[in-house]
Amino acid sequence: MHTVKLDGQKIPIGKIVCIGRNYAEHIKELGNQMPDKPVIFIKPASSLVSSGGTVVIPGYSEDCHHEIELAVLIGKTAKDVTAEAALGYVSGYAVALDLTLRDVQGVQKEKGLPWEIAKAFDTACPLSAFVPADRVGDPQKLQIRLTVNHDVRQDGNTGDMMRSVAELIAAASAYFTLEAGDILLTGTPSGVGRIVSGDQLLAEIEQVGTLSVSVA
Repeated sequence: MHTVKLDGQKIPIGKIVCIGRNYAEHIKELGNQMPDKPVIFIKPASSLVSSGGTVVIPGYSEDCHHEIELAVLIGKTAKDVTAEAALGYVSGYAVALDLTLRDVQGVQKEKGLPWEIAKAFDTACPLSAFVPADRVGDPQKLQIRLTVNHDVRQDGNTGDMMRSVAELIAAASAYFTLEAGDILLTGTPSGVGRIVSGDQLLAEIEQVGTLSVSVA
C-alpha cells in the first residue's frame, strides 16, 4: 500500500487522476489541439516517489520531460459533484511532477494507442507532502515554478488554468467515483523540457511547498 503524508499523517493512496492540456501556452508549445473537454488519464500509485527521491528514466525512452503540477488530495467520496461544491471534497494540496516519456507518447499517439507506458512508469509521479486545504487560500492564485540545475524552466500561475480545480473535480467525478485518498493532477504550464541523468529538479508552489528529486 502506497501512502502520502498530510499534516504528518499517512494517507493510503488510491488512483492518481491526471489532467492533460489545461494550460493554453503548454498546448501551443506542443502543437496540440485545444480540447473541448478535459483530457483525463490515470497513473498508478506505484508511480509515486517522495521528495528527496530519485527518478529513474526507463531504458525504452530517450526523451523524458518534466511537467510541474498542483496536486489535489480527495478527502471523501465524490460522484457527480458540482463545481460549486467540489472544493469541499479537497483535503489537501501538494507539489507534483507528471513525468512524460515524450518520444514514447508520440509513438502511442500516432498509432491511436493509450499513453500509459509514457506516463505511468515507476517514479513517473514525484510528489511532495500535502498541506491541509484550509492552509491554502485560493488554489487559482498560486505561483508555480520549476528549476532544473538551478535554471528556471517553468514559471507560471494556477490562474492560467483553462479549467479550475473545482471544474476538474466536477468533470472527473462525472466519469468515475473519486474516493478518499485519490489524487488529482491539474495540468502543467508551458516550459516543459527534457531531463537527463544527473539533473536536480526543484519544484515550488506558493503556499503549498517544495519538491526536490534527482535523476538517476
